[in-house]
Amino acid sequence: MHIASWVSACVIILFGINTRLAAQPAFSAASPPALPGHLPTGSLSALGVDSVALYRQVDSLMGLGIRAQAFPGAQVLVAYQGKTIFHRSFGYHTYDSLQPVRNTDLYDLASVTKIAAALPALMKLVAAGKLDLDAPFSSYWKPWRHRKAKKDLTLREILAHQAGLTPYIVYLSEVRTDRGLKHRFIREEKSKRFSHQAYEGLYVKDRFVRKMYRMANRSKVSDQKQYLYSGLTFLLFPEVVENLSGEPFEAYVERNFYAPLGCDSLLFLPALRYPRHGIVPTEYDSIYRHELTQGWVHDENASLMGGVSGNAGLFATAEDLGVLMQLYANYGQLDGRRLLDSATVREFARVQFPENDNRRGLGFDKPLLNNSELPVEEAYPAPWASPESFGHSGFTGTFVWADPKNQLVYIFLSNRVYPSREHQQLYDLGLRTRLQQLFYGALLADRQPE
Repeated sequence: MHIASWVSACVIILFGINTRLAAQPAFSAASPPALPGHLPTGSLSALGVDSVALYRQVDSLMGLGIRAQAFPGAQVLVAYQGKTIFHRSFGYHTYDSLQPVRNTDLYDLASVTKIAAALPALMKLVAAGKLDLDAPFSSYWKPWRHRKAKKDLTLREILAHQAGLTPYIVYLSEVRTDRGLKHRFIREEKSKRFSHQAYEGLYVKDRFVRKMYRMANRSKVSDQKQYLYSGLTFLLFPEVVENLSGEPFEAYVERNFYAPLGCDSLLFLPALRYPRHGIVPTEYDSIYRHELTQGWVHDENASLMGGVSGNAGLFATAEDLGVLMQLYANYGQLDGRRLLDSATVREFARVQFPENDNRRGLGFDKPLLNNSELPVEEAYPAPWASPESFGHSGFTGTFVWADPKNQLVYIFLSNRVYPSREHQQLYDLGLRTRLQQLFYGALLADRQPE
């Protein structure tokens, strides 16, 4: 290696290490030491798996995805029996093939934020008796007490997407016109009244979040109590968490989960805390930010909340997500340390309304109710995933899944929305499910699920 290249590499490595260390929170003397932030490393060959054949199959699927422009690059991590047995990065940040994806790069998790930030907070509050799944949500969100269609909706119905809530509100339409962004709500400089940073040089009026809440409070509720996915209340949950805990949402999840696990890449607003070259970009935003979004949340609603919400906004590496999902697969404990009550995690991971053809748990996604009977092309997730398994997907091209019964954790992170959200090939090719099934087939070949 040339001396100049060697020096450059050292500078990048040292800069990355210093930045990651700077992002770690301070601990009090009474705090137990953080876990290492990664799972132990296992061996495919020790499990009797033909690693050469498996790697070849994985490379083939990932190569297909990149060539079809399903995504320019991705991270894949698989853990089995609590150990990482596969962890690789593929492709590049963008299709110009200039910057390879590294295992240390951060991805925008999109809706995976729901189960990686909002849910652990809610589960902890439920276990502490501060939230009741079967009490009206209006007990914790006062404006709903005066809404006839909402006042009796329970947290259980809401988290299982059984409440009939409006699926989504496009709040961006409130801050822009055909001529651009409204000066009333968005400013280019930070001030006392405009302190919520949505992007570089974009600050949202602090009180705009109140307008978002009012619109959510006034939104329609379907009379049909059946499965209808809605992320609406995940915009409200951070304030609920703060009201019940006395601590800001971001600080609460950091102190109770990410810091104890040693997962310093699980964070909001990485553009303010992490080197830009270590964050994978998402989409060219032509109507709001007018450039390639990188380090700032892709989801516009989360952006208008200042980048921190329970709906979207979290970034992470596959490695740190693997740790969190292993915590879930172990029903709340890892390496001898319990962070969540076992019975509570089990309840959240259970199908709540199967009689209504609703596969969902509480916040967690679940396999299709007849998943094991389906071919891989129709299954969700892999057909060999157990009924006890759970996880979530994200709009940007992310997918995480924990299978307690088979002790398998699967993480797939990509930026399928680059350069545009119109790219649907990831779904058309079914790559995430096919890849997940490859690992089930390799690891459980001698005990195929019935």
